[in-house]
Amino acid sequence: MSSTAPSKEGESTQPVNSRGRVIFASMIGTTIEFYDFYVYATASVLVFPKLFFPNATDINALLSAFAIFGVAFVARPVGAIVFGHFGDKFGRKGTLVASLLTMGIATFLIGLLPTATVAGWALLAPLLLVVLRFCQGLALGGEWSGAALLATENAPEGKRAVYGTFPQLGAPIGFIIANLIFIWMRGTLTDQQFMDWGWRVPFLLSAVLVIVGLYVRLKLVESVSFSKVIEQDKIQKLPLGATLKNHWRPVVAGTFIMLATYVLFYIMTSFTLTFGKAPASLEAAKAAAEKAGKPMTQAQVDSFVPGLGIPENQFLWMLIVGVVFFGIFTVVSGPLAEKWGRRKFLLGVTAGIFVFGALWFAMFGPGQAAAMVGLIVGFTLMGLTFGPMAAILPELFPANVRYTGSAVAYNLSSVLGAAPASFIAIALWQFGEGSTAWVGAYMALAAVLTFIALWLSRETKNTDYENNVA
Repeated sequence: MSSTAPSKEGESTQPVNSRGRVIFASMIGTTIEFYDFYVYATASVLVFPKLFFPNATDINALLSAFAIFGVAFVARPVGAIVFGHFGDKFGRKGTLVASLLTMGIATFLIGLLPTATVAGWALLAPLLLVVLRFCQGLALGGEWSGAALLATENAPEGKRAVYGTFPQLGAPIGFIIANLIFIWMRGTLTDQQFMDWGWRVPFLLSAVLVIVGLYVRLKLVESVSFSKVIEQDKIQKLPLGATLKNHWRPVVAGTFIMLATYVLFYIMTSFTLTFGKAPASLEAAKAAAEKAGKPMTQAQVDSFVPGLGIPENQFLWMLIVGVVFFGIFTVVSGPLAEKWGRRKFLLGVTAGIFVFGALWFAMFGPGQAAAMVGLIVGFTLMGLTFGPMAAILPELFPANVRYTGSAVAYNLSSVLGAAPASFIAIALWQFGEGSTAWVGAYMALAAVLTFIALWLSRETKNTDYENNVA
């Protein structure tokens, strides 16, 4: 429930949100975001090519499914602008409710969507899938920034980085929930059952999280920071214009501060799963193809690159173990960023990501045990770098353009870092003819760019968050 902030004698009191409500309301959106990412990514590989592009060749159907997956990355900057505008102009509460509702409806409707195999839906089904995926990306473009502001603008003095870890915890939680559901369904349903109806269940289940999240968010009150923007009559008519005109340097800095985090995350999840379950030898690949009734073509033989050959379910459990470390060190990062400052702490973590990239080949190449060590180290670094982002990015901007500024920086970074990461990593793996050394070099390069951005940035720990209005 909401409480009332203490006040000096003669002053009116300001309602504030309870700690529990701030924690849950800020965490629920990012939990759904990452849950949706893994559910959709899984469906894009297993069912969408056959159900929404049944007349295409296997490779074209897969590419089409992944292209629709990528539509969300195009939509996210648009969502940052749209929801950022409303968040800075009309308030955080209503915008957070709108972003969660948009995301929830789109995800639920994907679970109800007729497929292209249904008569009369051959063209309409893929089109509606694109539209709904765009709506998901639109909502996610504004969700993270709103959740970060909800946490940090309601944080006690000296606790912004700690409270900022609440929305960040949604990433490991969403990952674990999605993968546990996937493992359970693959273990209890036949392939045909999963194709017929099982794939819809994870999309429909997200409605439960959305309903609970909406209930909590509707009971929020506006933060003191935004209330002061209203009191001082400093609301910007066009928040995006004001941000790009007066605060473009923090936008650029925030974009590159987040870059290494995005590259690390998508390599650790999307790429490692692809690499980990790929056959370890050409003979194993041929045997698997023969068993599936689809012998390898000469082109497939010529382009073959070895992976680790770990069974998919086994590697998913390895990922879940690694993500537990992701969650633990996300929580650990908050107090450390408060103690040492965001800039100094993140400079150290980013240097660690550089070293990890340089030593990547030593963990992702020798075998299963080394890969498990690599997953634990990588996800530990992921927690340490991701945790403070909900504090440092909003702290770069004054309160009346904070939603827009942090959202644009975060989502521009997703375009540069997240969207191409998996494709670049796979291309480098193929270029290395099975060696992942170039993948590590790519990660190290991203770390260098982030390190430079942090080095050139100011420390934001002691920013006057409530009274900082442009």
